[in-house]
Amino acid sequence: MKPLKDRIVAVVEKPLETTKSGILLGEAKEKPAYVVVESVGPEVKDVKKGDKIICKDYSTTEIKMDGKEYIIVKEEDVLATL
Repeated sequence: MKPLKDRIVAVVEKPLETTKSGILLGEAKEKPAYVVVESVGPEVKDVKKGDKIICKDYSTTEIKMDGKEYIIVKEEDVLATL
């Protein structure tokens, strides 16, 4: 998967707690997602492949492919690198 512009594709390392219907458990406020960067678009400047990042969960697009869970997120929604 090759992201475009300022997008980042990452593999979910620590999935967030959800019910079978997809409802997030816990507090009502937004919880961050912990992921490992798989690939980056040409306009991404501060993140590279292999970085572990924390990003806003509600700003991501989730994709399941080949038994792995991926997310696509804008670089501006990355909160921190680990």
